[in-house]
Amino acid sequence: ERKEEILPLKEDSSLSISKSKVQKKNYREEKKRATKELLSTITDPSVIVMADWLKIRGTLKSWTKLWCVLKPGVLLIYKTHKNGQWVGTVLLSACELIERPSKKDGFCFKLFHPLEQSIWAVKGPKGEAVGSITQPLPSSHLIFRAASESDGRCWMDALELALKCSSLLKRTMIREGKEEPAAATETSHTHTHINFYSLLRAHNMQGFHSSHYKNDQEENEWEKSEESDSDTSERQDDSYADLEPSENLRETIYVQQSHEELGEAGEASQTETVSEENKSLIWTLLKQVRPGMDLSKVVLPTFILEPRSFLDKLSDYYFHADFLSEAAVEENAYNRMKKVVKWYISGFYKKPKGLKKPYNPIIGEMFRCMWIHPKTNSKTFYIAEQVSHHPPVSAFYVSNRKDGFCLSGSILAKSKFYGNSLSAILDGEARLTFLNRGEDYIMNMPYAHCKGILYGTMTLELAGQVSITCEKTGYSAQLEFKLKPFLGSNDSVNQISGKIKLGKEVLATLEGHWDCEIFINDKKTGVVETFWNPTPELRQSRLTRCTVPHEEQGEFESERLWQHVTRAINNKDQTEATNEKFILEEAQRKSARERKAKCEEWTPALFEQDPGTGEWHYRYADTRPWDPLNDLIQFEKDGCIQTKVRHRTPMVTGPKRKHKQNDKPKNPESGCSSPEPDRQDSSGSESKTHTHTHTHTHTHTLTKHMKHSQNT
Repeated sequence: ERKEEILPLKEDSSLSISKSKVQKKNYREEKKRATKELLSTITDPSVIVMADWLKIRGTLKSWTKLWCVLKPGVLLIYKTHKNGQWVGTVLLSACELIERPSKKDGFCFKLFHPLEQSIWAVKGPKGEAVGSITQPLPSSHLIFRAASESDGRCWMDALELALKCSSLLKRTMIREGKEEPAAATETSHTHTHINFYSLLRAHNMQGFHSSHYKNDQEENEWEKSEESDSDTSERQDDSYADLEPSENLRETIYVQQSHEELGEAGEASQTETVSEENKSLIWTLLKQVRPGMDLSKVVLPTFILEPRSFLDKLSDYYFHADFLSEAAVEENAYNRMKKVVKWYISGFYKKPKGLKKPYNPIIGEMFRCMWIHPKTNSKTFYIAEQVSHHPPVSAFYVSNRKDGFCLSGSILAKSKFYGNSLSAILDGEARLTFLNRGEDYIMNMPYAHCKGILYGTMTLELAGQVSITCEKTGYSAQLEFKLKPFLGSNDSVNQISGKIKLGKEVLATLEGHWDCEIFINDKKTGVVETFWNPTPELRQSRLTRCTVPHEEQGEFESERLWQHVTRAINNKDQTEATNEKFILEEAQRKSARERKAKCEEWTPALFEQDPGTGEWHYRYADTRPWDPLNDLIQFEKDGCIQTKVRHRTPMVTGPKRKHKQNDKPKNPESGCSSPEPDRQDSSGSESKTHTHTHTHTHTHTLTKHMKHSQNT
């Protein structure tokens, strides 16, 4: 009886085992079949879940329109709808999907890695190692904007489906190739596609896409970020140029500056005793003016002139531009602000001996120079142009893309006479930008005060309130340059005080002398230490400034334009200096009369004015972060700061209005990248699939402006 009972149990057990084997076999075959089908969709151009234009937000909070192709398991991103310029591949197996609120039109959603790891594949669908460079994209997330809510919901549904498909792919692929997938190839192309298996393994090992930046910034609250977003999707184009190894780089020749004058610290170098001969000239000058009058139209005697242009004078602030290089890579926002303040103060201790005033620039005058950074093997370029004569406005632009910063601004120079004193007011502001962080630091300038014109010793001082603010980080600095009190001692000359704040909280205070030692007091720790001191060792470590040789300068470049006046001043021939100065000023007046008669307006060669804000912008500004995979060297030619690149890439400049094109540009340097003056950042729109050039030279425009000098 027991045997009879056991026999059915064995039969049932064997039947169950057999059934289980069949189920496992069917499961493996079905799994293998499904996996192969999904793998074939990756390389099969006919298998697409969804494809359309989407706007994607970069790390600099600006939107770029890109062509997105959704396949099971991956999202391919291209510059154009023809899939010819691959930007990157997102591996959906590592992603999660959420809807993102937005105040603007359209519908936003976000793909992200929950552990903030990279979502990018290391190679493209055709084996590309480096994607087409757009604005830098985050490494661990992407924010998309669809044109409408219905389109956005459709993308959300499609991505949910693709995410589910990718989970099956991942479970199979981690078997390290035991079931080698059959990589499909396109018979209509000669190249071989990279199969998704190797793509995923590379992602698991490296977890980073080389064409995007690791250190993307933390995302602010969406309410704040929506207000600062700039849409560049309608202003992008892209072109490529292969780099020829044997190609010579045509750039401006620079030579090291042979002589540099540095005044001593203290009051001694800021005073001057006027000779009896020059006193009579001052009395003659005073007959032309009255208290409160603007001196911009008054002809000043040449003995008080410093033999260089005001455009040259503005470059004194960049002999310690290496402080900005250090600030650009500083991770702590408070320390970044301290380095910016230190750089700002470093621009004042270089002063001429005595009371001197630089030349008032002629309209259309240009000055350029550059500094070499030995530590970073980079260059800081400085370009300035006199864009207006009445009122006198000087525009300038400074760039060092390799070290990650640029600076731009304009100065309106005004002078006020008060009887025994006068003030030179520098009205305007400068904008310092750290390219990798998208941070702007806005700052203004103190004014220069000269006293003792009628009686006493003529003395020049700096005075006024200065603010340096960064809206993005919330940090700010307030500096006060103080005049010497009436009964003050020598120790009260060139005093400066200040605060560094986060919001309204004071973090540190500054006290000292701007041409000597300044101390910083940390309010939290109570520690007082030296913040700035232009010691002889520090002066020796100043960056070397390089200028353009006279024979290489244009007719309207500062040193060549004023060379005869400078020579006469250095020879102490005031009569000759006055005559040469009169020739230049009279030529400027004649040109102004001719333009007025023809109802023409002056058009600057290198800068353009925004009619909405009144700000002056450098035509060739390039605010892309430096890409070591694509950017080779930054250089300057004919006033146009350019970058030698392996492939032409879209330029990133600040969101500005589009300008009408005034002059037909010349062809750019081959394999060089520089923004067009009349078109801004790029987008991969269908109407812009043809190749454009990016570098324009202003030689034609500048030559036209120089004809008046040749007539003189």
